[in-house]
Amino acid sequence: MAAPEDESYDFIVVGSGAGGGPLAANLALAGHRVLLLEAGDDHSCRYYSIPIMQAYASEDADMRWDFYVRHWDDATQQARDSKFVPDRDGIWYPRGSTLGGSTAISAMVTIYPHPSDWDRLADLTGDPSWGAAAMREHFRRIERWRGKDAEPMPGQNEADRDERAAHGYDGWLGTTRARPDIGGREPMFLDIIGAIEETARERLGISEDVPLPRDPNALDAVNGGFEGMAFIPVAVADGERNGSRERIRQALDDAPGKLTVALNCLATRVLFDGMTAVGVEYIEGQNLYRAQPKSVHTESLPPTRTVHARVEVILAGGAYNTPQLLMLSGVGPRAELESLGVKVIHNLPGVGRNLHDRYEVSVVTELSSDYPIFEDSSLDVPVDASDADALFVEWRDHRDGPYTTNGSLAALIARSSVATDDPDLIVFALPIDFRGYYPGYSRAAVAHKNRLSILVLKGHTTNRAGTVTLRSADPRDAPEIRFHYFDEGTAGFEADVAGVVDGIEIARDIAGRLGAAVAAELIPGPDASTRDDLADFVRDEAWGHHACGTTKIGSSDDPMAVVDGDFRVYGVNRLRVVDAGVFPDIPGFFIASAVYMISEKASELLIRSYAENA
Repeated sequence: MAAPEDESYDFIVVGSGAGGGPLAANLALAGHRVLLLEAGDDHSCRYYSIPIMQAYASEDADMRWDFYVRHWDDATQQARDSKFVPDRDGIWYPRGSTLGGSTAISAMVTIYPHPSDWDRLADLTGDPSWGAAAMREHFRRIERWRGKDAEPMPGQNEADRDERAAHGYDGWLGTTRARPDIGGREPMFLDIIGAIEETARERLGISEDVPLPRDPNALDAVNGGFEGMAFIPVAVADGERNGSRERIRQALDDAPGKLTVALNCLATRVLFDGMTAVGVEYIEGQNLYRAQPKSVHTESLPPTRTVHARVEVILAGGAYNTPQLLMLSGVGPRAELESLGVKVIHNLPGVGRNLHDRYEVSVVTELSSDYPIFEDSSLDVPVDASDADALFVEWRDHRDGPYTTNGSLAALIARSSVATDDPDLIVFALPIDFRGYYPGYSRAAVAHKNRLSILVLKGHTTNRAGTVTLRSADPRDAPEIRFHYFDEGTAGFEADVAGVVDGIEIARDIAGRLGAAVAAELIPGPDASTRDDLADFVRDEAWGHHACGTTKIGSSDDPMAVVDGDFRVYGVNRLRVVDAGVFPDIPGFFIASAVYMISEKASELLIRSYAENA
């Protein structure tokens, strides 16, 4: 559905993911007329709704864009990655292309960032509203916590625990965690969870009187730099995925006539009057963007449409698409734009720079026997309803059972040997074969029902050398994305490698406690026996899935800064960015909650600003 060309809106928001969707909804609920442009469709299916099907969602051709990124420029080194796709010259990196953006295909992990992530931004901007205490209030307004709380600590009662946890209970994002009674239905799951707890207690010196698991989103745990065993909070409400899409739909219902959602509308350029953003040019149609698996490759560009904003234009396309749109609009590195014939509006060299991510690897083991809970289960949506297995029926009829989880069993949070202040490792278990992202990975993950993957995620990484650059001036072409891993990147790569290796050693410790239940380690495998061997494995196989930083917040005297602390793009007027690109340093472990929080912060700022100036 296109937006009427003769309409003018207060705000135009480009992108309906974790940054743009809640922001558009909040502005509409505050009484503003808002146009939300989304390049994808509103594709609804069981892969979206059923939490355990999240891997299938990420491979659904109606909900994803296929970016192929280079981890390394060095061709020999890049080819060592088993996930490398030669005919696409890169590693597959799916992003959401539907209402809700990447929140529609994510694993729904909702872990609160570290307080220092916010305090550094407060110091950088000189704005205390970026500080940890203020940002926690944004989280509380988002969160609708319905999970099982951690047991009170020694000397506490439940009221003390709840007060110190400081959860939000009335927000728009339903959040929970796996229930012990679900895990308890599979003895092997209990053994794995027990091994994680045992590893946490022994490695971290946690006494038996401290109950585990803890809640990683509880404020006292967050402020205390929690290390230990946890169950992972996820964006699941009443047994179903929820996120940006549901917030948008809520605003459509609660603020009729204020929010217009234009689907299948690919933004091609921000319109300027001099140095002031006044609107957006876009093209309408399905599968126009060439990262879309079903894209139709035609030479001619469809007719462009234009819409205008009375107040501001806000870009929320994510770390890849927002810098692309800025550069197509003439805001970016002058030489690069001029080489492609793009008229330069403002030379802003930081656009598309500072790309970075976390590093992840997986330790995959083959178990001695299948998980009994998966017997007679396809672990998929049945083609014929009459063939539905018991686990699917439990979800379909009662929104209950293992399918209400994202598949994670338990996690261990710890500081690596190279950590500075905050814990930088999260090690967590999945009862599948998961080795990272590559075409077909979701089916390969469940091809065997006797696999255990223990994932290692290294947060607070140091590399800032990645780039997003234009391939052409055609807005349908995906940009070129190069991460420049490890020694191709900025200083500090040795510490990043060492930290991931520490995580692998923790993962192996966990697996080793399962004894005869483990038949063999498949990945990295027995040949990777030394830390040097594991370092080579990390260099070859590491991946990331939380791209950020390409339109970073910075001070006005930083030539590579793209936006200020109020999300305003430097050098132009009435144009902001609110998505993962604004983070100069990647926050916490998983990025979705942080993007939701900045969306709430931007909403508050804009609503207050324009109420004061009304």
